[in-house]
Amino acid sequence: MASSLTCAGVVWAFLSFLCAAASCVGFFMPYWLLGSQLEKSVSFGTFRRCSYPVRDESRQTTVMVEQCGRYASFQAIPSAEWRICTVVTGLGCGLLLLVALTALMGCCVSELISRTVGRVAGGIQFLGGKCSCWEGT
Repeated sequence: MASSLTCAGVVWAFLSFLCAAASCVGFFMPYWLLGSQLEKSVSFGTFRRCSYPVRDESRQTTVMVEQCGRYASFQAIPSAEWRICTVVTGLGCGLLLLVALTALMGCCVSELISRTVGRVAGGIQFLGGKCSCWEGT
């Protein structure tokens, strides 16, 4: 198994993959914000939520749905800021995963990653990391 990466490149490839996997898992989990509402524990992320209030028209009250799930549509995400956050974070995770998987392939295939490709991939990874970090602001 030939490699086009140096020892530092191999370490970078594996750390990149671990960071990309952690970012993707964090993106898909609904536990970004935790709290309580109507005496029930609630949590939600950019496009998933757990234990959310729903208006029961037959009894004219608000009841808590105690399950996790995605929003019914993109427009059902509570605000424009959360929609932007969903898109930007998703793009960032996609870029991070693309670069990490390409770097891992570079561990197995010789002459896949040159010095220039490594620099470009690092720049893309930096951009993906910035996209993932923007969701916190």
